[in-house]
Amino acid sequence: MSRLIALLVALLAAMAPASAQVTGQLQQYRNFPSSFAAPRNVTVWLPPTYDPDGPPYAVLYMHDGQNLFEGRTGYGGQEWGVDGAAARLMAEGAMRRTIIVGIWNTPLRLREYVPAKAFDRLPAGYMDRVRGLYGGDPLSDGYLRFIVRALKPFIDRSYNTAPDRANTAIMGSSMGGLISLYALTEYPEVFGAAGAVSTHWPLILPPDGESLGDADVNAVATAFETYLRAALPRPGRHRLYFDHGSETLDRHYAAYQGRIDRLVAARSWVRDRDWISRNFPGAAHNEEAWRARVDIPLRFLLPPIAAQERR
Repeated sequence: MSRLIALLVALLAAMAPASAQVTGQLQQYRNFPSSFAAPRNVTVWLPPTYDPDGPPYAVLYMHDGQNLFEGRTGYGGQEWGVDGAAARLMAEGAMRRTIIVGIWNTPLRLREYVPAKAFDRLPAGYMDRVRGLYGGDPLSDGYLRFIVRALKPFIDRSYNTAPDRANTAIMGSSMGGLISLYALTEYPEVFGAAGAVSTHWPLILPPDGESLGDADVNAVATAFETYLRAALPRPGRHRLYFDHGSETLDRHYAAYQGRIDRLVAARSWVRDRDWISRNFPGAAHNEEAWRARVDIPLRFLLPPIAAQERR
């Protein structure tokens, strides 16, 4: 990105005040440009004690950025409250100093968030169903290039960050969980940790009150297993967080997650050290549920440096 565009983006950020209800400071970047994906808004959250001249900060990239910090922009007026949770955890010494980058979704969300290399391993019939629902083929490889080659360099130039893998994490919910996992497997040298909250493994939406058949579950689970068996990094240098509830869309996820959990364990990842997988009975598929437990992935993915060093 040219220096002129960078200056323009910085100016737009300075002109966009944050809500008074936000803990910390928000800086808004409108229509962040990229040659890899469609422009989109980006929100950068700085903790209340952010010091541009002190020790550098870890960075957590999160998808569906409009749903993270402010209800007025969130889906259905809901938001994760990530700012308050992260600020509290940092103040308690339960999370390292971290900047959070919220990447807003676009009308191409489904195509940008579906992992292309897992999609390519689906049976032809299921692939056509996904393609029909999403409006075309995956755009996730371009979306990840946007994050890695355009957005991350800008963030590292503009803020006091530690740009290394150990201090760079990525997280999202639903389809955002899938693309977070994909980011870690495709760019293991960039991302040291990934959080997949209420991961939407089925890729499609079953009719209300219905369940997906065993053949559908097996088709998608097998595609992800085949991809991850080759792509999952060796254990010891990354962290993975998975979870799901039991209500609404989340009620479909347990069968898929069980198979992924077994694959991760078979690859010698140590549970509760390298990865965790949680089930939250009664939790639904919405921002309210994710807000109630967001502190758990934040603690695990970005623990205090001293705790990380004890591994």
